[in-house]
Amino acid sequence: MTATSGIGLSAELTRAFSAAVETRNVRFIKVVIQNESLVSVASIDVVGSLEEDLALLDSYLSDKDPCYVLTRLDDPSSEWLLISYVPDGAKVRDKMLYASTRNSLTKSLGSTVFTDSLFATSKADVTPEAYAAHKRHQTAPQPMSAREQEMADIRAAEREAAGNVYEGSRARQNHLGDGKVGYKWSSEAEDAVKQLGRGEGSQVVILQIELSTETIVLHSNSEAQANTLSSLIPPSEPSFTLFAWPHSYPATKRDIIFIYSCPSASPIKYRMVYSSGALLIFKEAKAFLETTPSFLLAPKKLETSDPSELTEQYLMQELGFGNSTASNTLNSATQGSAFARPRGPARRR
Repeated sequence: MTATSGIGLSAELTRAFSAAVETRNVRFIKVVIQNESLVSVASIDVVGSLEEDLALLDSYLSDKDPCYVLTRLDDPSSEWLLISYVPDGAKVRDKMLYASTRNSLTKSLGSTVFTDSLFATSKADVTPEAYAAHKRHQTAPQPMSAREQEMADIRAAEREAAGNVYEGSRARQNHLGDGKVGYKWSSEAEDAVKQLGRGEGSQVVILQIELSTETIVLHSNSEAQANTLSSLIPPSEPSFTLFAWPHSYPATKRDIIFIYSCPSASPIKYRMVYSSGALLIFKEAKAFLETTPSFLLAPKKLETSDPSELTEQYLMQELGFGNSTASNTLNSATQGSAFARPRGPARRR
């Protein structure tokens, strides 16, 4: 595990990043470590696409000085890429300092916002061509052993056979447009998800699968707070929950969290159907939300077998909120308590 440096954010950087998230017209924010603090030293506005704007970074980077570059992505524009630029010519101390501070930076600004990261050791690593190679590497299939490849072929054959069985009035293409057979959505469920993206308050939409028709249906749609969320989720049946959570933590201010709940008491058939469809339903819900003017879907999907554990503290921990605050509080308490010398043994009479 990488040790943390203990360096925190400056108030100026927090304000600059929050403003960039709100306005959506900033492409890059250059961040450096100065006087034991993370500070913003440069900001570049959006001009063209991300690939085109990367060409503007060259004049802001040094061959010897490390930095971080907070980079807004194009699709969706609510997500960010963290570029950790540590050139080979940098001092060893600086290399270690920037490596140990990277996680603190993303957690303090809101780890749900940063959906990708790029490590660069030269200016050539942050060119449009280098970024295109980075994306190709991410989408490339993972290497598999002969046994893994065999199992993948079997699963593909099973999916193809299942598709042939259900062709007809019940067959449909999902909203991602990739040609795979997916679930139908009731109009109530689809409208509820879209409305979640348009709203600004705290709202929870709970979805379930109607097995007889293979349709996503709306179980409930209501207002909820983080600490009352668990009481609304079915305690003995699987479900998919989309929770719009306004909060006071840095950068995002409002996240839409996808939660797959599968209580241990659920029937085995239900558990198999819901677990196999969780990823597809997450992608379809995200596609609905992307049609709304403004939304921020947390990239981390939560799973639970016990809805009662879904408290505000649990959400903070899973989404990376409050870690730096808790750490600072612990450090202050430790520094403020003096060492108490233990009492010696009693004298013999």
